Amino acid sequence: MKGLYIAIAISFVIVAMSCQSKTNVNVGKKPSLDPERYNVAFLIMDGVYNTELTAPYDIFQHTQYRQGIKSMNVFTVANTLDPIRTFEGLRILPDYDYSTEDLPHIDILVVPSAEHHLDTDLEDRGMIDWVRTVGESASYITSHCDGAFVLAEAGLLDDVASTTFPTDVDAYREGYPDLDIKEDVLFVHDGRAITSAGGARSFEAALYLCHHLYGPEITKSIARGLVIDWDISEVNYYNPDKIAEKKPISERSEVELRVKTPMFDKAILVM
Repeated sequence: MKGLYIAIAISFVIVAMSCQSKTNVNVGKKPSLDPERYNVAFLIMDGVYNTELTAPYDIFQHTQYRQGIKSMNVFTVANTLDPIRTFEGLRILPDYDYSTEDLPHIDILVVPSAEHHLDTDLEDRGMIDWVRTVGESASYITSHCDGAFVLAEAGLLDDVASTTFPTDVDAYREGYPDLDIKEDVLFVHDGRAITSAGGARSFEAALYLCHHLYGPEITKSIARGLVIDWDISEVNYYNPDKIAEKKPISERSEVELRVKTPMFDKAILVM
């Protein structure tokens, strides 16, 4: 009888180990990156906001379902491989730990907003230094909502116009008084930098980058796939190159950057 009990106990241990093995089979598994695509890295940390992360992630990931373009590999990076908890409570496993691992070359860096982007996150010198290093070699640097504070702290917005979450514009100006800061627009594209007001408008900023890279038809097809109405002529954004095409620099007027929509409604971004 004693031998029977021992056999049963061993069986339970084997079953438990098997279940544990199946549970952890994908933990630490890296994403498959097509070398013919853009590599798009999303910087995440505890307190990252769902919308500013998932909106551009959705848009960029859906480029993989379009033919005849250089689509995008999308992946997340953090200073850990442990689960990240978003502000709203989702748990996310980062794909890469930038503090300990060699990462693939990053063509497009996306910095979604996080809960402490106006305070303690800006004191994380390891993170700021990594953003600066990656941002200097990336083809595009993008932020949503208060992610602009991180790019600014890294010195990546010194020579371009930018924007942030509407109610944080004053804090942005106070913290970085030498920057060219725009408000009452959904996003700003200047040089390699695209900064957006965030919230649900993060979709527009991501679609705009697709429009810039792939043209209107591909972008409209991506938007339709996500049930989004997209017409760039109806989007209120700032891009100094739009004016440069029409007038000499000396005659540029910010008013001319307003497209066909009324002034930006700040209330639409309140979370």
